[in-house]
Amino acid sequence: MMMAKTNQHPNERLPLNHADLHILVSLTGGDRHGYAIMQDVRALSGERVRLGPGTLYTAIKRLLEAGLIEESDRRPDPELDDQRRRYYRLTRYGRRVVAAEAERLQGIVRVMQERRLISPPKAARGSI
Repeated sequence: MMMAKTNQHPNERLPLNHADLHILVSLTGGDRHGYAIMQDVRALSGERVRLGPGTLYTAIKRLLEAGLIEESDRRPDPELDDQRRRYYRLTRYGRRVVAAEAERLQGIVRVMQERRLISPPKAARGSI
């Protein structure tokens, strides 16, 4: 297994690819197993993003190796859960990387708004 470079500045990991970004965003909501991540990504994206099992588990392996996520020891009630499931959570480094990516994307959105390629959100329209 390759050693994770968690001493890298979060910006050195950017931009995140599509699947990695969605998985990390899902895990900001707490520990999840693979199928729950797939469901959460679908819900958070308004049904626009659907990660298949191959994409999901390839990305999970990459995120584990990079030190952005880790397997979680916490499990729900064993009587309500399948013990074969693996749960994942963000590491501190993973949280810093996804936050840096959010800032990067906000900057892109700001430029698009300034250039009138997109409108600001309704709540912010009165303040611009």
